Amino acid sequence: MTPLKLLNFQHILTLSVFTGAANGYYFHTWMECIYSSPDLSDMEFIEGLYFNKYPVIKFNSTVGMFEGFSDLGIKTAEMWNNDTAFLQQTMAKVDTYCKPNAEAYEGAIHRKKERPTVKLSSVMPGDGTHPALVKCSAYDFYPQPIKVYWLKDGVPVTSDVTSTEELPNGDWYYQIHTVLEYTPKSAEKISCVVEHASFTRPMIYDWSKTRHLAAVCVHDLARAGKHRKKPKCTDTCNE
Repeated sequence: MTPLKLLNFQHILTLSVFTGAANGYYFHTWMECIYSSPDLSDMEFIEGLYFNKYPVIKFNSTVGMFEGFSDLGIKTAEMWNNDTAFLQQTMAKVDTYCKPNAEAYEGAIHRKKERPTVKLSSVMPGDGTHPALVKCSAYDFYPQPIKVYWLKDGVPVTSDVTSTEELPNGDWYYQIHTVLEYTPKSAEKISCVVEHASFTRPMIYDWSKTRHLAAVCVHDLARAGKHRKKPKCTDTCNE
């Protein structure tokens, strides 16, 4: 089921008969456009008029009438419901007000897709006694829903994985991180898979043995500096 989408538009008129701003009277209208269908065929327009936060009168395009909530609202609703031209004009806001705004929203925000930038990095290189930790990060993607998981020799990994939720950057984009703990084995293939609306298929990113051995070499070099001893690196490491 497609979730309902809601556009809110608020207009506020403040009337004050006192010198202090806190002692004013507030009248505002609240317009809502609610829909779930991609073609906007189920668009519903709701408009409410409020005085000091209390509803006075409301219009719902599905009902096709005004409804009053106070003495003034009831009298006004009866008058407006008997005004055919005004009633039709208000009903027309489904097409003249809601749909144009919804189309702009859909094009600029809802249908926008930004592909994630994916990076694999070593958190902790493994050795004979400790497992390795490798991280897969996806940055700057939109929309929010995304699926990130690991493969070992093409088989999904279901344990020893720690992941964050989709984290907002604060600029409409998101990031997510997942860390795999594993014991390196000869010829074993570790991959990170990312599924996102901006991709036409799942994207697979391989964690190469060269990357891992290079990370081990850097780690060993750091330890050697501490102990004033030059390490022995594998042929694939660059000292």
